[in-house]
Amino acid sequence: MNNNFYITTPIYYPSAKPHMGHAYTSIIADFFARFKRIQGKKVFFLTGTDEHGQKIQRAAEKNNMSPKAFCDEISKTFFDLSKTLNLSNDDFIRTTEVRHKKSVENLWNILEKKNEIYLSKYSGWYSVSDEAFYSEDEIETINNKKLSKISGSQVEWVEEESFFFKLSNWQKPLLKFYNDNPNFILPESRKNEVISFVKSGLKDLSISRKSFSWGINVPSNKDHVIYVWLDALTNYISALNYPNTNDDLYKTFWPASIHIIGKDILRFHAVYWPAFLLAANIAPPKKIYGHGWILSGEEKMSKSKGNILDPIEIIENYGLDPLRYYLIKEVSFGNDGNISQEKLESCINSDLANNYGNLCQRVISFIEKNLDLKIPELHKFNNEDYKVLKTYEKSFENLIDSIDNQNINFYVNFIQEQLFAANKYFNDQEPWKKKDDIKRLSTILYVSLELIRKISIMLYPIIPNSSLKALKIFNLTEKNIDFNSIKNHEYLLKNSKLNKISILFKKIEK
Repeated sequence: MNNNFYITTPIYYPSAKPHMGHAYTSIIADFFARFKRIQGKKVFFLTGTDEHGQKIQRAAEKNNMSPKAFCDEISKTFFDLSKTLNLSNDDFIRTTEVRHKKSVENLWNILEKKNEIYLSKYSGWYSVSDEAFYSEDEIETINNKKLSKISGSQVEWVEEESFFFKLSNWQKPLLKFYNDNPNFILPESRKNEVISFVKSGLKDLSISRKSFSWGINVPSNKDHVIYVWLDALTNYISALNYPNTNDDLYKTFWPASIHIIGKDILRFHAVYWPAFLLAANIAPPKKIYGHGWILSGEEKMSKSKGNILDPIEIIENYGLDPLRYYLIKEVSFGNDGNISQEKLESCINSDLANNYGNLCQRVISFIEKNLDLKIPELHKFNNEDYKVLKTYEKSFENLIDSIDNQNINFYVNFIQEQLFAANKYFNDQEPWKKKDDIKRLSTILYVSLELIRKISIMLYPIIPNSSLKALKIFNLTEKNIDFNSIKNHEYLLKNSKLNKISILFKKIEK
């Protein structure tokens, strides 16, 4: 079994500051990366910024800045966001880096050498906002403006000399690839969309522009810059030191295990990207997962609609881990998710403060008062003890499968159920009434500690800071968290010293 796991976010387009959609995608990718690490996998997690194209050039001009200076400023906000979100990424790639330029140029040269590229003239509808070309049937007129039916962005008619990629030649090979790799595009609804699009016929793709200069020049023709998506998508291999295919990073991690993206950029990742790679005799990634949008009410969050929840403001007011937990729990992965401040506050109170935080406080406070913070001696488990402990054994493989199949909801629901079960166990066993039966008292408290340990390990990929605070009870650090240990019910050592715990989550008073 392959022990390596390579996960990426899309590289974000720094034409404006980060929003909740960026935060959501990054947090989800971080969740998978952290889970795979505690599972024992060798993980490489990549994020970064896509910094070329006409949209950037225009934004820079509007701000009276050079494109590079503008990118340096805005890209830093995304880099800072990765720190603010406590992402565990191994690299942050920028498409203005020399290493990336070399990769893109190499890929272009291969495609050109294989006669996959030709020079002609382009005329058609182009969205600067999307950095995308649209066909006539993908355009509609609203209020005398031509708009993309897909994104709603305004398009403009473009006529200019352009290099083209022979995308039309890759219709049948792509359909065969999808058929041979049924899990390449997920969820299923997105796969069906892509297959339908490809079956409808593929036209050759314009892959260069002459009307602006901010980008990587075509190696064989400096009058052209390379189309932003051919440039941007290459980041996934340039971060692994491509074109050096003998590099340890490339050999270890390519093809990528999974690209986590928003559904609005699915076509670029699921059609153009594998076509470029197949044409260059490079293995495509193993999986593309297109998640839904973050909604406010029934609308996608956008600056123009004024309905944005700023992740930085949310973190400042409520903390990072509550936001991470809320987004992972509340948004059904793969579908659009409707979020609100009210729902966030309710989630903090019910799940985090009352269920998890309160459980940790009650158990540790009781042990501090009655056993001087020593791990209780383990005696014989009874049926009720086994009932709450064995659940982790019975569900272990299903939990692994749920993550491997991106079924985050199964994983989160299991944690919620076990939090309820742990609280119920402690209440039902009434340890405060067992002080005359030291063996039974010790076992109840031991089981309660084990439940806290198991749940905290499971919560680590979701709320790493808070779960680590809880795991400090047992002197466990990030380096020695082992997901496999949730099957072990005798992990805790007899009479070892426990540590006190501070309040994990403050209840929101309304």
